[in-house]
Amino acid sequence: MRRTLWLCAALLSVGLVRADEAPALQVTTLTGKSFDLATHRGQWVIVNWWATFCVPCIKEMPEISAWVAQRGSKVAAVGLAFEDSDRADILAFLKQRPVPYPVAQVDPFDPPKDFAAPSALPTTVVIAPDGHVARTFVGPITAKDLDGIVTQK
Repeated sequence: MRRTLWLCAALLSVGLVRADEAPALQVTTLTGKSFDLATHRGQWVIVNWWATFCVPCIKEMPEISAWVAQRGSKVAAVGLAFEDSDRADILAFLKQRPVPYPVAQVDPFDPPKDFAAPSALPTTVVIAPDGHVARTFVGPITAKDLDGIVTQK
């Protein structure tokens, strides 16, 4: 039985990153390119944790995609596929449900250093232009939620 089934039933950790911190995030995307959060200072960055088996994740992807695409260079995003599926399976999933931002696969048992494993999926961390966490959303997010954060700061 794949670890993803276990993961769906019991995700670890209580929080991703403290709001007063400027987290680092360096990942290799599914296309082999590097995504470094530090290179996006001056932009809002959406860090979206999701999985191919997560129905709410799949439902929110088109809205996040449209929101990011409408904002051009003011916003960047990265999707973190939080599962141990084969890379080819995730790429096939994204071929059917494309997003305009890079996606990296994250090992559920070894999340990026400055981020703990999310307590639920989907989870979205909004990084302000100064590099600090503006807000963390646990559960599905909408364009209205994202607008509220960007216009509030």
